[in-house]
Amino acid sequence: MPPRRLTKGIEEEVYTGTWQGEVVGLSHRVAAAFPGFTTEPDARNVEFTTDPYRDYEVLLSRLMTKRCQLRRYLREIGEFTLIPGSTIPLGNTREFHLSDPNNPYYVFIRDTYGTNVVTASHHVNVGVEDPDDLFRAYRVLRSEASMFLALTAASPFLGGETTGFHSSRWGLFPKTPRSVPFFARHDEFTSWVEARLADGTMYNPRHLWISARPNGPASPYNLNRLELRICERTSCPRLLLAVTAFLEARVWEVLEDADLDPLRRASSADLEAMADANEAAVARSSLDATVTDWSSGRTVVARDWILQRLAAQEPTAKDHGLTQYLGPIAETAEEGNQAQRWLELLGKGWTVERVVIDAVAEAAEIDKAVMGAECA
Repeated sequence: MPPRRLTKGIEEEVYTGTWQGEVVGLSHRVAAAFPGFTTEPDARNVEFTTDPYRDYEVLLSRLMTKRCQLRRYLREIGEFTLIPGSTIPLGNTREFHLSDPNNPYYVFIRDTYGTNVVTASHHVNVGVEDPDDLFRAYRVLRSEASMFLALTAASPFLGGETTGFHSSRWGLFPKTPRSVPFFARHDEFTSWVEARLADGTMYNPRHLWISARPNGPASPYNLNRLELRICERTSCPRLLLAVTAFLEARVWEVLEDADLDPLRRASSADLEAMADANEAAVARSSLDATVTDWSSGRTVVARDWILQRLAAQEPTAKDHGLTQYLGPIAETAEEGNQAQRWLELLGKGWTVERVVIDAVAEAAEIDKAVMGAECA
């Protein structure tokens, strides 16, 4: 009998540019050429998504098929490719390249936040239909979202310089609204969103930019999934699947243990402060950051917290056929994430430009190794 698994979908936001690491705005051309690809407010990154699947191999195939379709198109229109990382690593980071001047939401974002929102990431969605389960999963995963940032941090550069962050994206990104509760119930979430729309704090229901959120086809009313938004954009498909499996295993623990709930240990305000502090620490130091484990109240190094969580959920992962995908979690925690590996190269005398150009070529080789001639 096949293992029980939840549905998963992945959104990928990625920069387009040259093989020399210059980020170039092409999303409006990509979106016009292919269904399933969409613009972001700034034309320098493009988004594509998978449908939800239970099977990991199918999920990987669908994601990589779209990534390779994008690579082929970029080659057809010029010497363009995909730029790794989650912030603009080289070039002008102050000028906003508006992809659609006729879109009022895009104009609002440009005028309100500037280029601090011009980032790339992976959003991972896991299907949870029951409202009580969904909001409990939201509370747990928002409390632990910094783990996922620590694993995927990939933005130590901005405009050709180091920033002091391992995740410049999350260090600079304008989380909105500034204060978001750890909602106890669906109706509380609905009323809160309606109030934020009425007072103008939120432009629309999707203007909720936090590490994890309840989501669905008609938020805040019709919700059917948990969306983890904190992950940096990773070029490595194995790590992306591992992060997804790590997330799914934790959601299963929530579904199978009704007592697993941060609100049983702390108030919403205290949980919010703890999560914000953890995310800020991890944005700066990723796996080396000191964070607070909500379940015990103890401080711990992020890499140790990840390894402890990985070990604790091993029985659940095994029950749901997830173990085979989780290897990169321990590998990354022990050996370092992408940001740390890039910074190590700087320590060996490489320039930021050399690191970025090398990473562009490496990302192309990774995709080719996974998909063969389709991504060559």
